Amino acid sequence: MNSANEIPLEPVTKKTRHLPGDELVWMFILGDMCCFSLFFGFFAYYRVNDAAVFQQAQALLDVQAGTANTILLLCSSWMVALALRAAKRGLLRQGSWLMLLATLLGSGFLWLKGMEYVDKTELGITFLTNDFWIFYYLVTGMHYFHVLLGVPLLLYFFFSLRRAKKLNEQDISNLECGGIYWHMVDLLWLVIFPLIYLLP
Repeated sequence: MNSANEIPLEPVTKKTRHLPGDELVWMFILGDMCCFSLFFGFFAYYRVNDAAVFQQAQALLDVQAGTANTILLLCSSWMVALALRAAKRGLLRQGSWLMLLATLLGSGFLWLKGMEYVDKTELGITFLTNDFWIFYYLVTGMHYFHVLLGVPLLLYFFFSLRRAKKLNEQDISNLECGGIYWHMVDLLWLVIFPLIYLLP
């Protein structure tokens, strides 16, 4: 029996976790990651069976350019995360400038990677030179296309934050979807770079 002096306990409410973005974006990313994983697996298989050819071709890659591109994408992804945090706090002007910086860093990746493609073409290296270059152009080309789609998206968010006076839940969700996509692009390169450029 409860005493008259006892204070009734308040019901415990569970905190609901917020899934950033939209479920469809997560489904797209899961499918995209599975697709790239298959290519990574095929690359590893063919490399084991023809290690000498792969190592000789890999020696022609510009590791410094690859490292610079890694830094560009990491910094760009960081800027996107900071921009989203600023936007959620209502610091829209700060968020817009961070998004612009992310856009410029992503554009730097496109330029540097494009120059690398030009360099390989001038050396006479094509898609059909050998198995290594098939995978090189296929995997990095697919990733390049993802970055090519992502940079205008970041630029769109820059202008959106620049013009907005206040964000609603849908605006935040859209920003989260864009951020999730860009982080996926970053994550993919963090696998591509060591796998293709550095793997001994």
